[in-house]
Amino acid sequence: MSAARILFSFAHPDDETFTGAGVACQCAEAGAQLALVTATRGQAGKMGDPPVCTRDELPATRERELRTAAEILGIHEVSVLDYQDKALAEAAPDLIRADLVALLRAFRPHIVITFDPNGLNQHPDHVAISRFTSDAIAAAADVRWPSNGQPHSVDRLLWTPPVPPWELARQADLARNPGIDFLFDITRWRDRKVAALRAHRTQHLAINRLWFDQRDVKRLLSFEAYRQAWGPALPEVPMSQLPLIEYESCE
Repeated sequence: MSAARILFSFAHPDDETFTGAGVACQCAEAGAQLALVTATRGQAGKMGDPPVCTRDELPATRERELRTAAEILGIHEVSVLDYQDKALAEAAPDLIRADLVALLRAFRPHIVITFDPNGLNQHPDHVAISRFTSDAIAAAADVRWPSNGQPHSVDRLLWTPPVPPWELARQADLARNPGIDFLFDITRWRDRKVAALRAHRTQHLAINRLWFDQRDVKRLLSFEAYRQAWGPALPEVPMSQLPLIEYESCE
């Protein structure tokens, strides 16, 4: 069993399911400890049609949806921060850095997964959490950074790929794309990804449009991918699973 610790760092409830549901299931089954931090409650998002909740109820509703999806995926440690949806880039850098450093030093992940610097689809909140996560990783390792907990260095930082997850299976030469270092066949966990997507009930319009209304939905739900931002050299690319064996003897 792996003793790896993996932290997913994203902007909104549902980001974790769109980009890494199958990978989370694969790693959880291998024994890895998984944690998730979400910077907002998605309070500026849709409420569904017909509405699942009122606008005032949306933040709490989306947090419940997130926790339900995380449990389906085997992510048992979930932290939801209170930054503004659609305005994450305007968050005070010192505050969000401190929040993320505290989480990094407490959970002490070997691997961190977040959006690439372009935010996958150029969403400003996605771009912001990518930048804030990288900044916090550097600060968490710095002995000069004032925070509870001992300094901690992350081994690998992985980014979502330059191809949106709902387009991955349509790329003919995906394995040869220089932006793809990990390519996962998640067919075995596809039903759990579907269940996690459906847990985000308020977001059913976007989920149906991007996933369930597509003719090739089964194929689209069968692949996930990441790019390695930095970390130890990989023995081959693309890798078909995370290198969890490195952590089998970790404390």
